[in-house]
Amino acid sequence: MIYRVISLSKFAQKVVNSSRKFCTMQSASKQHVFVGSFVHTNERGKLITVDHGAIYVENGKINDIVINPKSIDITSENVTVLTKTQFLIPGFIDCHIHAVQLPNLGIGYDKQLLEWLNTYTFPLERKYADEKFASQVFNAVVKHTVAQGTTTACYFGSLYTKASVILGQIAAHIGQRALIGKLSMNVECADEYYETTEKSIINLKEFIKNIIELNSPLIKPIITPRFALSCDITLLKELGKLAKEKNVHIQSHISENIEEIEAVKIKFPEYSSYAEVYDAAELLTDKTVMAHGVHLTDTEIALLKKRGTSIIHCASSNTCLKSGLCDVQRLKNEGIKVGLGTDVAGGQSCSMLDAMRSTLQVSIHLSLLKTDYEALNFKDVFYLATLGGATALAMDDQIGNFAIGKEFDALIVDTNVNNGYLNDLRQYTLEEKLQKIIYSGDDRNIIEVYVSGHKVK
Repeated sequence: MIYRVISLSKFAQKVVNSSRKFCTMQSASKQHVFVGSFVHTNERGKLITVDHGAIYVENGKINDIVINPKSIDITSENVTVLTKTQFLIPGFIDCHIHAVQLPNLGIGYDKQLLEWLNTYTFPLERKYADEKFASQVFNAVVKHTVAQGTTTACYFGSLYTKASVILGQIAAHIGQRALIGKLSMNVECADEYYETTEKSIINLKEFIKNIIELNSPLIKPIITPRFALSCDITLLKELGKLAKEKNVHIQSHISENIEEIEAVKIKFPEYSSYAEVYDAAELLTDKTVMAHGVHLTDTEIALLKKRGTSIIHCASSNTCLKSGLCDVQRLKNEGIKVGLGTDVAGGQSCSMLDAMRSTLQVSIHLSLLKTDYEALNFKDVFYLATLGGATALAMDDQIGNFAIGKEFDALIVDTNVNNGYLNDLRQYTLEEKLQKIIYSGDDRNIIEVYVSGHKVK
C-alpha cells in the first residue's frame, strides 16, 4: 500500500511492515465455509446456539448460513471444520479504550480520576509527540487487543495529529476494525498539554482527511473531545458543527466521578447538567458514545435517550479509580443503548473477557446492595460485548452477530487448549461452554480471529 498520509519515520515504517507478519491474512475474496458450532445473539439479546451449522463467507461478508448442513466437502482448503471443543462467536467490540495509556496499565489505582489524570496520564500522553514512541506503543496495543479477540476498537488516540494517524495506519495493516479519535483539548494548563481553539479545529480537519485517505474500509475517524473539563463551550460547539458536517462519530466521557461532575457544574454554571453541556454543543447524537455514565440523573438519561446517545460501561475502570458502581440495568430499562469498554489504562486489562467479568461482578455487587434487583448474567454481558457494542456504535447493520450480509468478524474459541484448566472432562452443552469461556477463559482459548473474513490471529 502507498502511504499518502504522513511521512513515517524509519522506525514507524518498520513497525507497520512487521505488523504484516503478525497478520497472516486468509484471502477473503473467494468463498470460505466454517463448519461446526456457533453462538451469537439477536437484537433482543436472546442467545442463539447452533450445535452444527455452516457459515459461508465471501468477500469478507456472510452470504449464507445453513443449519445441519448435509453435503460439504470438508477436505477442501476453503472449508474450516471446528473440533468438538471449538465454536464460533462474534468478535468482541471494545467501545472505549485509550490506546495512548497502555504503558500505564496497572499503575496509579491508589488515586481517583482527576488526581490520576494529572499524576500519571497527562505526563504519559505528552510523550506521543515522539513518533517513534507512538509507533512502539500503538503496534503493541493493536496486536495485544487483537490477540484478546477485539475485532473492533473505539480508540481515544493522542492530542497530536501524526501520532493519531499512525494508530490508524497500524490498525489498518494489522487488520483490526477501528474508530480512531484525535483528542481535542483547548483549556490552558501549566504543562502546555492543549491546543488553541483555532489550532484544534485545523488539526482535527487534517486528521479526518488523513484517516479517510488511508482508504481502509476498516478505519473511521471519530471526533473526540476529551471531556467537558478539557474544552470550553466554543470548542465543543465547533466540534458539534464539524461532526454534523462530516457525518462522523463522536466520543467523550460523562458523569464518571463525583468530583468531576462538581467541577463541570462550576465550569459551566449556565447549564443544568453535564449532559446539557454536550447537548448545547450538539454533541449528543445517535452516533455518539459517552463513556461511564455512573452518576447520571433521570433528566440526563431522558436526554440521552431522546438523542439516541449510547453509554459505554467501563466496570473495571470505575472500580479501579473508585468512581462508582454503574447500574446498567437502570440504563437498559430506560432504553439507553449500552456497550462495554476496557478503558485502559483506567481499567486493568485490555481483555473484553475481563470487561465482561468485571461487568458481572459490579452487577452482582449492586444486587447485594439493593432489594428486588436482578443482576446481569453471562448472556447479558455476551450481548453487550458483541451486538450490544455494535448497536452502541451505530454499526449493528455491519457487525455484532452472524447474519447474512454482515461482515464476518468472528472468533474461534476452544475450551480445551493445550490441556488447560478449561477442560472437556465431561460433556457440556454449547451454552455451558460459552459460560466457561466468559467466566474462566483467556487469550489462549481464542485460537483464531477474523475481521471482515481475514484471519488476523
